[in-house]
Amino acid sequence: MSLLKWALIMLVVSLVAALFGFTGLAAASADVARILFYIFLVIFLVLLVLGLVGARAARGP
Repeated sequence: MSLLKWALIMLVVSLVAALFGFTGLAAASADVARILFYIFLVIFLVLLVLGLVGARAARGP
């Protein structure tokens, strides 16, 4: 369950970075926010997969 919690945290962080990067709210740092969005989105996906696989393995076959 811990990995799923971290996956959701990374999703929220990536959405906040997307908000700043794609809407122009922080025009000076928009490029950095876009890069952070993609980085945290990848981290979210990795943690989500690991959390789902780990939960399935904990329950058994």
